Amino acid sequence: MSKQAILDSVVKDHIKGDRPDIRVGDVVKAHVKVREGGKERIQVFEGLVIAARNGGVAKNITVRKVASGVGVERTFPLHSPNIEKFEVLRHGKVRRAKLFYLRDKVGKAARIEEKR
Repeated sequence: MSKQAILDSVVKDHIKGDRPDIRVGDVVKAHVKVREGGKERIQVFEGLVIAARNGGVAKNITVRKVASGVGVERTFPLHSPNIEKFEVLRHGKVRRAKLFYLRDKVGKAARIEEKR
């Protein structure tokens, strides 16, 4: 058995099949499990996907939102057990893979056109 076949057999158990197709430019809601003390709750983080790194089970997305006038970015591993679910609210029409230029934009200038 080759190294790749062994790796694939280990990884396939951890890939979540219920994840939607998330692309750069989409507005998503990430439902994250948060543990505080002995309790666990779901916290929702809604924002624009500005970057995605593909890599099978290691796929990550970076989500950005503006909260109280401050830009907040979080990186979510797509197949993490700490992620309850992702909801895609809008599909954005973008022409590049990384939207880091949006960090410098404010208000209407930071909008992304919706795909129809």
